[in-house]
Amino acid sequence: MNFKLSLFSIIAFFFSISNSYSDTKITYKSAKSTSSYYQMGVQIAESMKKSSNGSIIVTVEESQGSVQNVKEVIARKGNYVFTTPPVLVKLAIAEKAMFKGKGNPRFAEIRALFPIPSLTMHFVMSKKAKVNTFEDMAGKTILLGKGSFGAKEGAKYLKKFGLDGKVKLANVELSNAVPALKNGQIDGFVTAGSFPAPNVIEAASSVGVNVISLSDEQIKISKRTKLIIPAGTYAGQSSDITTTSLPVVTYTTTDMSNEVAYKLTKTYWDSKKMLGNAAKWWNGVSHSMIKNISTKIHPGALKYYKEKGVKIASHH
Repeated sequence: MNFKLSLFSIIAFFFSISNSYSDTKITYKSAKSTSSYYQMGVQIAESMKKSSNGSIIVTVEESQGSVQNVKEVIARKGNYVFTTPPVLVKLAIAEKAMFKGKGNPRFAEIRALFPIPSLTMHFVMSKKAKVNTFEDMAGKTILLGKGSFGAKEGAKYLKKFGLDGKVKLANVELSNAVPALKNGQIDGFVTAGSFPAPNVIEAASSVGVNVISLSDEQIKISKRTKLIIPAGTYAGQSSDITTTSLPVVTYTTTDMSNEVAYKLTKTYWDSKKMLGNAAKWWNGVSHSMIKNISTKIHPGALKYYKEKGVKIASHH
């Protein structure tokens, strides 16, 4: 009887190990289906399945935005994975800004896994406009777009950098930025997204553009994260572009086991070259971006980073 029980226990134990590694199902909450971040989620899902020989299955869900992704932590259980800027997780835990009066103990259980491409600010000016610095934009017609992070951030920079009321704001949808630039309706446009940005690639190759760099002082005033777009990213770009970014990180909760978090994190970094071959925006992601994570990293992910000798801040 004891022998049978022991044998059953051993079989059950090995089955549970096998099951935890061979049948890992992840729900990945991303962004709107029309966004580049949703596309990134699909790419991650495909690379996870391929790199793990089908042992990690990621289901990508559309989202209305980063705030919603964080709020869903309250009701979600199991292997819930989502993307959001680190600042929003910090605000949720502290019950500040959009989370004021909406706190929940679950927010303190959020844990980081790995960074993905940052939202990168691009101030794109036609070469014909002869704009080389932010100050040169005075008197020009600029398209900011409406409602997006890039539009809000662009408007903030115009105000903070002394250009409020000195540029003409075009009433054109951001989706029409390149045609408007081609026909001279606008001198430039502002866009935020992972780099290289598709609309900037199109503008650079078809019209010829200058993507404006920000000074260190301007970056300090913006209170955003400094980011370098390497020379040669866009057609005609002979030098690095210094700009700002909003880091974006993939998170889960303490519901996820250390084994799954380790496997997910390792598979992501092992797949990054393959991801970069499929879409260049992955090439801008590096271990150095882990410093942008301002809250706790999942122990399973930490195990991977320690194995790789990645420097981790003490608060993790």
